[in-house]
Amino acid sequence: MIPFIDLAAQQARIRPALDAAIARVLAHGGYVMGPEVAAFETQLAAAGGARRALSCANGTDALALPLLAWEIGAGDAVFCPSFTFAATPEVIPWTGATPVFVDILPGTYNLDPEALDAAITAVRAEGALRPAAVIAVDLFGQPADYPRLAEVCRRQGVKLIADSAQGFGCTLDGRPPIRWADVVTTSFFPAKPLGCYGDGGAVLTDDDDLWTRMDSLRVHGKAVAGDPAAGGHEPKYLNARVGMNSRLDTLQAAILIEKLAIFADEIDCRQAVAARYAAGLAGACLSVPAVIAGGVSTWAQYVIEHRDRDGLAAHLKSQGIPTAVYYPVPMHLQGPYAAFPRGPGGLPVSEAKAATVLALPMHPYLTAEIQDRIIAAVSAFNG
Repeated sequence: MIPFIDLAAQQARIRPALDAAIARVLAHGGYVMGPEVAAFETQLAAAGGARRALSCANGTDALALPLLAWEIGAGDAVFCPSFTFAATPEVIPWTGATPVFVDILPGTYNLDPEALDAAITAVRAEGALRPAAVIAVDLFGQPADYPRLAEVCRRQGVKLIADSAQGFGCTLDGRPPIRWADVVTTSFFPAKPLGCYGDGGAVLTDDDDLWTRMDSLRVHGKAVAGDPAAGGHEPKYLNARVGMNSRLDTLQAAILIEKLAIFADEIDCRQAVAARYAAGLAGACLSVPAVIAGGVSTWAQYVIEHRDRDGLAAHLKSQGIPTAVYYPVPMHLQGPYAAFPRGPGGLPVSEAKAATVLALPMHPYLTAEIQDRIIAAVSAFNG
């Protein structure tokens, strides 16, 4: 069976460095918020073009932390795509706010700026909710249309979160998403382009005060700079707000430091793999991925479209080629989310794409020989 994502090949490449990094943590014993955590945050911020990075337990908490720090809650509307993983809308009801689902662009699967503008305007006109924030998603690894999204958000007076769980490292016209977004969030789930060996996440921001509030929230609302303090006592026992327990393990930070060292090279390798797919699959399916003009994708997934998606998936499985469907049912059509508002005109693009998308094996270590097998198998299917 061809691996869908080959983490073993990456591990073999950096195994000595990983072993040494893990050994250093075992030697000093600072397993929670140890020195590697702060070191990784500094390196991650630099890699993402931001002033600060704040690590946390997972990519879902990374989305929740800025919403909580901005005190977004009951009566607020947070706009997001429906064609995404559950984590994107899931965090919004946590705060008491209401998700409003917005359609996507057909070429990139990312949030449609015109549909977003119309949705915010409609919610404001209705008056039941206050537009507060937007969560845009860098789906499958490529940047959303941040110049247009940021213009909408600034004009409408709402915050902009870039959900870069799949797209950390992507750029648009040579610039990272933080150049337009108020915060960028990411996930270190093992399958992500920059993944650890467990769960992990982070928030990037240029706002020092926001970083400080999120630092409090991730450690049970501990006292931080600007909060009332009782002299001589540990801040973690002086709680200034209701927080959560969301810390990145030191061992995972140590692993991520070594992975970050090869990350830029892996992104380059992903470009080569994507280019071979695009050349080989032209005409063999409804479409191959389109990247926004000026964009560089991290290619978390390589998603094609096919009229008989399920038939093609079964055919490839018979050839020992794994596939995945991202996403078979948009979030606004799933039970827990079906009653939440939708932008004007509904989400026809999201619903149509769910019936045709199919992800092929994709990772930096996919050889030309194996890729040729995959391309040949797709081309041979006459569904």
